[in-house]
Amino acid sequence: MSVLCYNKGCGQRFDPESNPDDACTYHPGVPVFHDALKGWSCCKRRTTDFSDFLSIAGCTKGPHNKEKPPEPVKPDVKTSGEKKELEAQKPKFNEYIISAPKPQEAIIRPSPDEPVTRMQHKVSASLKQALEKLKVSENTTVKKEEDDDEIKIGESCKNGGCTKTFDGPSSDSDVCSYHSGVPIFHEGMKYWSCCKRKTSDFNTFLSQEGCTKGAHLWRKKDAGKKVVPCRFDWHQTGTQVIISIYAKNAVPELSYVDANSTMLNINIIFDGEKEFQQKISLWGVIDVTKSTVNMMAAKIEVAMKKAEPMSWARLDLPPPVPPPKDNDKKKEEADSDDEDEDE
Repeated sequence: MSVLCYNKGCGQRFDPESNPDDACTYHPGVPVFHDALKGWSCCKRRTTDFSDFLSIAGCTKGPHNKEKPPEPVKPDVKTSGEKKELEAQKPKFNEYIISAPKPQEAIIRPSPDEPVTRMQHKVSASLKQALEKLKVSENTTVKKEEDDDEIKIGESCKNGGCTKTFDGPSSDSDVCSYHSGVPIFHEGMKYWSCCKRKTSDFNTFLSQEGCTKGAHLWRKKDAGKKVVPCRFDWHQTGTQVIISIYAKNAVPELSYVDANSTMLNINIIFDGEKEFQQKISLWGVIDVTKSTVNMMAAKIEVAMKKAEPMSWARLDLPPPVPPPKDNDKKKEEADSDDEDEDE
């Protein structure tokens, strides 16, 4: 009766009654696997293929072995009950529960019709000195010039964006194409507030055709204070929105800024009798009580405190788009029906 040989690397069957001392060729060592190489610890041959490793011939002669080697000892596995007991024996530490901060509730936009408040203003020392110098020069200089009602040939039109000049009485009948708004320069872009065709090139900005038709204005009549356009810009920080108005020598006693949470009404008297007016519907919500007007010799800064720490996409809130009229809806439906018939 033949039995299986349990020597490593042999695996042959033999007759126990016929088992000489050199009947078996086997490996007395153990298998070695290292760096993708496979071999036996008793000989030096190594290979990367597992099939070649199994076919490596034994390096030692001896009798066959019919005794099965003992099974390897398995580690003791703790039951779930024993695991719980071990966890109960572990030292317990103080547990701290950290809750996430409560999310801020969105601020509801207040009505633009709420009462306005006059912002407090601060006058810098440089503006005080500049106004004192102007008073001295006005007292020492006497200027009594009568306005000449006659318009001279070559006089340019005073409407913004118009480049026409006065060539005679026939020029009065020409249609003036001009910009009714004021020029705005912000973040490298230049445009008129009335049509907002933005460009980064100054010559292109000057050559933009007017968006309003009307009569030429050859001479601006002085009626006390002259309302004039004034360049202004804005920037923001995490907590403030700052508007810079480039008006020189503003008069603190006659200048003011009225505001509520969403509206701003600016009125600045500067350079003698010039007046700048601007009404802005703000993009965000401000805290008027914590906002100030800083008046300096070269400019005025309106520092507005944000009601909530968020980034403003723009300074002014665009007007709401009116809903389409019934005639427009019917026209669109008719056009869509025509397209369907064509298909």
